[in-house]
Amino acid sequence: MREERDNNKDTSIIEGRNAVLEAFRAGKTIDRLLIQDGCQDGPIQTIKREARKADTIIDFVPKERLDHMSETGRHQGVIACAASYDYAEVSDILAAAREKGEAPFLILLDGVEDPHNLGAIIRTANLAGAHGVIIPKRRAVGLTAAVARTSAGALNYTPVARVTNLGNTIDELKKEGIWFACADMSAEPMYRANLTGPIGLVIGAEGSGVSRLVQEKCDFTVSIPMKGNIDSLNASVAAGVLAFEIVRQREYL
Repeated sequence: MREERDNNKDTSIIEGRNAVLEAFRAGKTIDRLLIQDGCQDGPIQTIKREARKADTIIDFVPKERLDHMSETGRHQGVIACAASYDYAEVSDILAAAREKGEAPFLILLDGVEDPHNLGAIIRTANLAGAHGVIIPKRRAVGLTAAVARTSAGALNYTPVARVTNLGNTIDELKKEGIWFACADMSAEPMYRANLTGPIGLVIGAEGSGVSRLVQEKCDFTVSIPMKGNIDSLNASVAAGVLAFEIVRQREYL
């Protein structure tokens, strides 16, 4: 296994059919499985079955992409992108809040693909006292080595859960009494919103923001008052500003 910079994402990879199959069977957390277009033989089918058991995303890609990622040149048509840290369950995050006797405070990320943004948000979550971070499996960066480095150690203390469907997860968490605030530039200023009590803060990707389907699941939207000439903050900066407004309201009002 090694670290590979692919599409600006520092990712630990496992290459070769036997190595990938053993990684799945050993319970290694695999973020994404890349299989060469056209590979459909018995060993590949076995690997695909193991990947589906683990609910791993499978992408079929040209041989040239695997050649570019491979260090040995013997990837045998398959490469697994492995998480550098294990993921928590959403139930673990709720349990952490209960153990502390605190109202749950969660940060949910919709479409954040930059590892440095994710790492910085995990660091912010830890310092703001959030009980955990929730990310989707698709169209989002996982727990890569770059994320771990950028978190400056926070990943050792703040659990990160990875879910198949962010909207469904919000629906389930509402049953636990959690209210969801979605960051949106056109919403009312955060200072006018009630951010106390059990809360989930939903942050979208820089530029595109929170997707419409996820935003519709949220209870209300909030914005950060801005007076400059550009139209938005970096996702991790926005998460920090909003997270500490939640801290202010929870602790000092």
